Amino acid sequence: MGVSGCGKTLIGKALADRLGFAFVEGDDHHSDRNKEKMGHGIPLDDDDRQGWLLRLRDLIGESGGPMVLSCSALKRSYRSLLTSEEHDLIFVHLHGSMELIEKRIRSREGHFFDPDLLASQFDTLEILEPQENGFEVKVDQTEQFILAEICSRLDDCE
Repeated sequence: MGVSGCGKTLIGKALADRLGFAFVEGDDHHSDRNKEKMGHGIPLDDDDRQGWLLRLRDLIGESGGPMVLSCSALKRSYRSLLTSEEHDLIFVHLHGSMELIEKRIRSREGHFFDPDLLASQFDTLEILEPQENGFEVKVDQTEQFILAEICSRLDDCE
């Protein structure tokens, strides 16, 4: 979880490969309307995100096994919507400074996210609470370091 550009896809795919889990890219499940809004620099509101989060929750339930899902999950209410009693979720918050993340976003090509929306995502972000099942990892390190940190916290990687 985390703001756009924090490395959810890169780290998520690498973690899924290491664990032998399926990987699901949350952005692939946004509606065309949501992608259009973000592409025009219009932040999504809770109503925009609800259908997307429900689709992701359904995918989690239908997965039939462990998976890694990349999803911003910026608010506690969004994380709560993704969580159900039928499956265990562990939230890994990939966290970095706005300056670092903005630099990453501006350097990537072919993504629908307008970099000018980054500030609104940081404003929306609610950090994990102790009662939430998850932890934070700083993304100002190498991919290998970040993966090692996640694996040590999960106590589940080889």
